[in-house]
Amino acid sequence: MALSISSLTSSFTSLSFSHKAKSKPFAISFVPSRRFTITASASDTESIAEILANAAEAAARITPTRPELPGGMSVEKYMKSRLPGGIAAQEILTTGRRKCAVARVALQEGNGKIIVNYRDAKDYFQGNAVYLQYLTRPLVALGLEKRYDIFVKTHGGGLSGQAQAVCLGVARALLKISEENRPTLRNEGLLTRDARIVERKKAGFKKARKREQFSKR
Repeated sequence: MALSISSLTSSFTSLSFSHKAKSKPFAISFVPSRRFTITASASDTESIAEILANAAEAAARITPTRPELPGGMSVEKYMKSRLPGGIAAQEILTTGRRKCAVARVALQEGNGKIIVNYRDAKDYFQGNAVYLQYLTRPLVALGLEKRYDIFVKTHGGGLSGQAQAVCLGVARALLKISEENRPTLRNEGLLTRDARIVERKKAGFKKARKREQFSKR
């Protein structure tokens, strides 16, 4: 059977291809981040100001403020003037320990100053809010954060261990002041010495328990 070229071309031209691809819209989904946003109008400025003021007041109760020393006195001279005979000669003196850190804590009536190793607490603990919160935790539990000044001499370990050692020392000092503080401090777990330390490295291991992967062949 022979077909002419003209008949083939006419048959092809008569065909019509209609194909519409279904295009899917390109959508991007964003995971919402954990942020607190405040949307307010002009009428809500007073309420927001009150909220911010309350938040600043709560933060000030937790984080110790920089000590205002009389007469432009240095921190070292102020500590020596407040502790005649040195920290070892004070009446209210306790010792707190954590990991390898040891802290000797002296408490005196004051307005909330905290001096560590002849330096301001914020400077010594590098402004870390967690470490600074440890210092005043026993006082905040009893509502006495603005009644006593804390003088500390500490050594050994790192800043984390020293901050927790000071916390234990302050709790013991408050217990030395009055036995009525024991139930509150005990319920907060502030009178228990945390005995956890880093486990020692063993021979043949990379660390305390980490070792090389076993290979059968």
